[in-house]
Amino acid sequence: MTRAKIYLAMALAFILQLMPWSTWVHPEFVLMTLLYCLLRSPHLCGIGTAWVVGVILDLMTGVLFGQHALAYTLTAFLALFYQRRLILFTNLQQMGYILLLLLFNQSIMMLLQAYTGQYSLLILFLSSIASLLIWYLAHLLWLNRER
Repeated sequence: MTRAKIYLAMALAFILQLMPWSTWVHPEFVLMTLLYCLLRSPHLCGIGTAWVVGVILDLMTGVLFGQHALAYTLTAFLALFYQRRLILFTNLQQMGYILLLLLFNQSIMMLLQAYTGQYSLLILFLSSIASLLIWYLAHLLWLNRER
């Protein structure tokens, strides 16, 4: 992946993230794009990129400042920690790991939102499952071709 492709993918993910989705199911397009870039091109996209993307998303959505930045940074650390092993996993194993990363990110978001009193465990679970289904569809359509 080149830097231009990463910038284009992140811009598209920001647009999809800001679209009006259902209040019950809100896929994490920015996080999934960030995870893809982290796993495929760790030399171009790292923990600092995750922090910058999180701050930009905080500013765009108007939530508690630093909420996405902290969650994305910690999730990016875990993604990069197992990045070399994850590439060798089968598709089903990769999806399990991505689900764990999505749930970890949503858990951090829920803990941070607990201070403002705006969290729901059902929304946490449904958003992670919706994001995983979109990851699977993207994997079937074009991510598998890059191997």
